[in-house]
Amino acid sequence: MKDKIIKLATVFSGVGAVEQAFLKMKIQHKIVFACDNGERELKIPYDEIVKYAEKNAFSNFEMNKYVKNLYDATNKTNWMKKSYFSNYDIVEDNWYEDIRFIDGTKYHDKIDIFVGGSPCQSFSVIGKRGGLEDARGTLFYDYARLVKEIQPKVFIYENVVGMLNHDKGKTWDIIKSIFESLDYKIYYEVLNSLDYGIPQDRKRLFVVGIKNKDSHFSFPPKTGCKYEMFDFLEENVDARHYLGKKGFEFVTNPNYKSRARINQKIIKTEKANQQFNWNGDFVFEKINYKKHDEDILRRAYLGLWNGEKGVVRQLSYRECFRLMGFLDSFKIVTPNIWSYRQAGNSIVVNIFEAILKELMKEEIL
Repeated sequence: MKDKIIKLATVFSGVGAVEQAFLKMKIQHKIVFACDNGERELKIPYDEIVKYAEKNAFSNFEMNKYVKNLYDATNKTNWMKKSYFSNYDIVEDNWYEDIRFIDGTKYHDKIDIFVGGSPCQSFSVIGKRGGLEDARGTLFYDYARLVKEIQPKVFIYENVVGMLNHDKGKTWDIIKSIFESLDYKIYYEVLNSLDYGIPQDRKRLFVVGIKNKDSHFSFPPKTGCKYEMFDFLEENVDARHYLGKKGFEFVTNPNYKSRARINQKIIKTEKANQQFNWNGDFVFEKINYKKHDEDILRRAYLGLWNGEKGVVRQLSYRECFRLMGFLDSFKIVTPNIWSYRQAGNSIVVNIFEAILKELMKEEIL
């Protein structure tokens, strides 16, 4: 068992939360493929791309190359890919830009664990009549299709808690029935990172599907969190993260505490737009002329908060990734906005660690 290499594949891969879990746990693994379009959109309709590929009898390799060229033609950088390739062992041929064009039959019975989470979309069919066809035209359809084509030993699907009551519960009814129709034993639970060592109130829906129906799985027991936000802060932060007068006055104004909070032990859910327009959790630092050098004081507004004189700053990129459970060895290679977006859009690594421990304990993986 110790020499076993677990074969991993992900879609909506982002910057690799489950990959971080494998690294943190020192589990031998191989990334078979990953996929993320980097929040870019193609202007060419899906049907036109498929017809062109069929007309030219594209192989899987040719199709992947063709789709990559279409995305390159948007002249927009795939920053997700930049981060992923900077941090994980993967080659170009094993990276996909768009889940819709992945042929999962190529990977049939070659994947141990398949991970992803699609955008929450309502379906046109009311009820549970059409099985997988109920989801056609949505990205969830392609996730479920790949599960069916690949037949991994385990799949893990993650999404926002709102999926459970989206469209008055109809969306989840269809999704649950589709998962069950794939002939997997299905477990689902809402998990909060606060229960797994991360001081962030972040609830997410996790679905675990197990191919071997004789296997037993339970979601990991809650271990609580003995840490506070302050345990994840860097000693020194670049001057760019400090707020000027307008920002200081906004985040310290009690009228906006639902949007911006200061020096909370437990942070709110990190988001894609965190730290921008003074949205999210911020840090107040009592003035310290040794720590707050000329660069910081040139940028930061020196004001009063709770009767103390000091400055307010954003959480740094590294702090945001730490509060998602990422290792400090994770290379942050993207510009300002994208660094925050990538952290906020990711999945808390500690929850994946806890799930993987249960899967390993039961020898499912």
